[in-house]
Amino acid sequence: MINVVYLNMEFGIHEQVSHNHDGSYTIFLNSRDSRAMNILSYQHALKHILKMDFEKDDIQQIEAENHK
Repeated sequence: MINVVYLNMEFGIHEQVSHNHDGSYTIFLNSRDSRAMNILSYQHALKHILKMDFEKDDIQQIEAENHK
């Protein structure tokens, strides 16, 4: 299960993802961003979830692979 929550976040932060204790995920999207940016941010977060990146350790490697 994936939940989506819109929050007022600081400028430049587009999304955050939480892997919840019940195995679900929550994607937090910046409500100050445009709809187009929220869609891109959601897609970016979804890639991390589908690739099971939350079980990996090297954040630099994860981001490099996700932006190919």
